[in-house]
Amino acid sequence: MNKTELIAKVAEQAGMTKKDTEKIVNTLIDVVQDTLAKGEPVAILGFGTFLSRERPARDGRNPRTGEAIQIPAARVPVFRPGRGLKGSVGGDVEK
Repeated sequence: MNKTELIAKVAEQAGMTKKDTEKIVNTLIDVVQDTLAKGEPVAILGFGTFLSRERPARDGRNPRTGEAIQIPAARVPVFRPGRGLKGSVGGDVEK
């Protein structure tokens, strides 16, 4: 499912227009991005937690040449699914 399909599905289930739903989805994405950029987590009970983590610098290899390269440290987004999401995907729904 892509973003357009998500907006259409949410609009249908919520009984809202696609235009209003698109504003809500875009705002949600912006808030999550801004919060993660500040280094703070975003926890949605029953769904999961979005985090940003520091990934340390490490050695790697250029796949074309085999040459050793240094990969710099970076802050990366991480999603940790909640119990409700894990259960619904795995078929063992816990509420």
